[in-house]
Amino acid sequence: MARANETVSGFSKNTGSEDARVSGHDPGLYDHNAVAEKIDGLDDITEKHLDRYREQGYLAVENAFTPEEVNTGLSGLIHLIMGGNPDFEGVSFEASARKVLSTLGAEARQDAVRKLMSFVEYDERLKALANHPKLIRVVERIVGERVSLFQDMALLKPPRVGTEKPWHQDHAYFNYPLDTTVVGVWIALDEATLENGCMRVLAGGHRKGPVTHFNRRDWQICDKDMDGKKGVVAVPLKPGGLMLFDGLLPHGTPRNNSPSRRRALQFHYRNERSQKWSEEERLALFGSEGKGVAC
Repeated sequence: MARANETVSGFSKNTGSEDARVSGHDPGLYDHNAVAEKIDGLDDITEKHLDRYREQGYLAVENAFTPEEVNTGLSGLIHLIMGGNPDFEGVSFEASARKVLSTLGAEARQDAVRKLMSFVEYDERLKALANHPKLIRVVERIVGERVSLFQDMALLKPPRVGTEKPWHQDHAYFNYPLDTTVVGVWIALDEATLENGCMRVLAGGHRKGPVTHFNRRDWQICDKDMDGKKGVVAVPLKPGGLMLFDGLLPHGTPRNNSPSRRRALQFHYRNERSQKWSEEERLALFGSEGKGVAC
């Protein structure tokens, strides 16, 4: 598997407001109709399961990683959060904590982090998870060819204050044509529950293609297009479980109102031969500009 040294286009001129994201959301926006079925381990994924992935846009897998591998991943994250690698600058803190960072101890500092970006080249433990042979084999079975890791991030929802990630399609963030197969992998390092912000997905929504995104609380699908939507599935996972999902699958996570942490890794892989396109081409499909639509 190759690693692409590239900058992934995210919000660009559609960057969402941090203050807006902190303000919260309608709790009913993430109501679900079902809870995901789980596969036990990456070795048990069959062709029938892959057909289900293509139909529903996701697969949930428990016991994808061992407790030892989960603890190793957590150790790598904490090492970077605490400044263990002075060359790493990819930590983003919650808006409410930025003014008091210098006063925070180790535990409190962890809970002030919103996300980490582009860390695999700065910690060998996290790099090993991103390149785990069992994981790569499954992703390449989905794609049907060799893949490249092109984005790595850690998504943290601290107790009580962990913010929402509104409904969106990941492909809307990436400057790759629609014929580029993008597979996301979301790995639970803590238990992800209905209360602390586990993933919600719109099963089968990837087959409808690009959805217009707007700059509201984030670069997102309009709330009114998702509120009360049928087919929403919640994906709670134990530590070491993961979700594989299509780049066009609508998904989102509510804020964490529980006393429990929800830490996760997220990797994105693409077919190795894919070529990039321009931001203008991406926004022509996913952006609201010039389409005469409002949110």
